[in-house]
Amino acid sequence: MISEPGDVRYSVVVPVYGNEATLPALLERLEVMAHRLDGHMEAVFVVDGSPDGSLVVLRRLLRSAAFPSQLVAHSRNFGSFAALRTGFAAAEGRYIAAMAADLQEPPELVEELFARLSTGDVDVAVGTRESRDDPRTSMLLSRVFWSVYRRWVHREIPAGGVDIFGCTRQVADELVALDESHSSLVGLLYWLGFRRAEVPYRRSPRTEGRSGWTFGRKLRYFLDSVYSFTDVPITLLTLVGAVGGVLTLLTGAGLVAARLTGAIQQAGYTPLMLVVLLSTFTLLFGLGVVGSYVWRTYENSKGRPAAVAMTHEKFLARNRVDN
Repeated sequence: MISEPGDVRYSVVVPVYGNEATLPALLERLEVMAHRLDGHMEAVFVVDGSPDGSLVVLRRLLRSAAFPSQLVAHSRNFGSFAALRTGFAAAEGRYIAAMAADLQEPPELVEELFARLSTGDVDVAVGTRESRDDPRTSMLLSRVFWSVYRRWVHREIPAGGVDIFGCTRQVADELVALDESHSSLVGLLYWLGFRRAEVPYRRSPRTEGRSGWTFGRKLRYFLDSVYSFTDVPITLLTLVGAVGGVLTLLTGAGLVAARLTGAIQQAGYTPLMLVVLLSTFTLLFGLGVVGSYVWRTYENSKGRPAAVAMTHEKFLARNRVDN
C-alpha cells in the first residue's frame, strides 16, 4: 500500500552502520511489508556515520522504492540508540517500530509489533528473544548482563533483553523528549511505563559483515544503563565502606594486640598498616563510582544534542523531495 505525505500509519526506523551488503534485501523485505500492512507505511533510515557506502546505496535504491521514506545522515557515528532517537523524532506514523538493518530480527516481527499496537490495548510492544544464533561468548555475556540488570535495575525487562520494539506516537514523543546523554533508550522506554506487550521471536544469524557491537560498546552500554537508572553503585560503595570499616577495626585491634604482646617488633608498622587498610580499601573504588555519576551529570549539563544530522532527505514512492 503506497502512501502520500501526511497519510502515514506505520513508520519503520532503521539505524544503518556498516550494512551496505544487506540493504537491497532489506528494501525488498520492506516492500513486501508495505503491501501487507493494513495502512500506509514509511521507512526512516538513519545512517549513523557508516564507514562504507550505505548512504550512497540508499540514495540510489530509495529513488525506486515502492514506499515513501526518509534518509537521515548523521555527521559522525553517535551510536545506535542516538540513531533510533533521530529516527523516532523524524517518523510521521501513528505507530513506530525499530528494525535492524542486518535482518537478524525478522521483518515479520515488525508486522506483529504493529498488529499488537493497532489493537489499542497496548502502547509499547517489545520483541523478546526465545533463542539466538550468536557466538557462545556473546550469549554468555548477554545472559549475565541482563540477569544483573533485571535483578538490580529494571525487573520488568525481559530476560533476554530488548533489541527491537514498537510504540505509539505518544510514547515516541515522550521518549524523544527525554534528552539525556549517556543513557539507555531501552531503560528510558521502561522508565516511561505505559501499557506493554511482549512478542517472542527467534533471532537469525548474521549473514553479511561484522557486528559493530564491540565489547567496549557493550561495556559502555552496561555502565550507562546502570548509572542512569539506579543508585545501586552508591549503595554498594556504602556497604563496602561499612564492611571495610568493620574489617579495619577488627584488623586494627589484632595489630594493636600483636604490638602490645610483642608479636610485632618493628616500630611504626602498626599505624602504617592501619592507615593503608583504612584508606586504600575504598578510596579508588569510591572515586570511580562517584566520578561516574559526576561525569554523567556534567555531560548532561552541557546541553549538547544526542546526535547531529548532516542531511535529511525525503523520498516519495519513486519520487524524491530534499530538505
